[in-house]
Amino acid sequence: MRKAFPAIRPYRSETIAVTTPHKLYVEESGSPEGIPVLFVHGGPGGGTRTSDRCFFNPEKYRIILFDQRGSGQSTPHALLENNNTQALIEDIETIRTSLKIDRWVVFGGSWGSTLGLLYAQAYPELVMGLILRGIFLCRDEDIHWFYQKGASHIFPDYWQHYLQVIPPAERSDMLRAYYKRLTGDNEIERMAAAKAWSIWEGRCATLHSNDALVDHFANPHLAMAMARIECHYFVNKAFIEPDQILNNAYRLKDIPGTIVHGRYDMVCPVNQAFALSEAWPEAQLKIIADAGHSSGEPGTTDALIAATENLAHQITLKADQ
Repeated sequence: MRKAFPAIRPYRSETIAVTTPHKLYVEESGSPEGIPVLFVHGGPGGGTRTSDRCFFNPEKYRIILFDQRGSGQSTPHALLENNNTQALIEDIETIRTSLKIDRWVVFGGSWGSTLGLLYAQAYPELVMGLILRGIFLCRDEDIHWFYQKGASHIFPDYWQHYLQVIPPAERSDMLRAYYKRLTGDNEIERMAAAKAWSIWEGRCATLHSNDALVDHFANPHLAMAMARIECHYFVNKAFIEPDQILNNAYRLKDIPGTIVHGRYDMVCPVNQAFALSEAWPEAQLKIIADAGHSSGEPGTTDALIAATENLAHQITLKADQ
């Protein structure tokens, strides 16, 4: 069973200005001469963590992390203005050109898989490989499963905590009810909604309970960005067309791809990975028998690191030919 690579520090970090007033935090670690790989975080709004560098061999990869608009160390924090999917796709292009990268690998999980797929479909010629985890297609049914009815049947006790901040009369549309509070002027109500939203996700993210992960999701700074930005995207149907990712999967046919998904993923059920695999048969699908949604579960970590190692080997062989 492969484990994450040892912790490393970035050798370079910067802030890149995009649409006013957004400024993106971008960092590089690993080998400056290595294979460029972009880590695309989840949420939207989740931000990056230091452990996100550790899926890649630092002797082989030039590891690029960035915080999406309003997330992590990007500023302004949790801002919804000029924050949409097309803007994020173009932000990735801005980062690529700013770093003078011709082509790169894209690695993303959950919403990171969504954004990674959308970017690759927009710019397939720029992507050397896709490694994706916890596929989130962002269809109405996928959003409804987690935020209205579906996961609630698996975690009824956690669901009660998620419900508590919303009056019974408004519970028929939880997204709208949360959006009202997350964008309202009442600071106490806004924070209560943000923490309830984020903790719900943290509690459902692993097969086995993980208190440390739940505590991470409960952090007020993270919770506010993730709840506000996720809810903003989801009430707007992720700013994409219905079935856009599956309908455009043909654009991925020449990109080497690996899809890793936990069998017991209750945030993004495995049927989403299966649907993507059927639409993109050239990709390799790996269903992890003893995992949920989190990238930190042992079987998922093992599969992701195997994928980064295999892809590095393939790219190196091709370059030597």
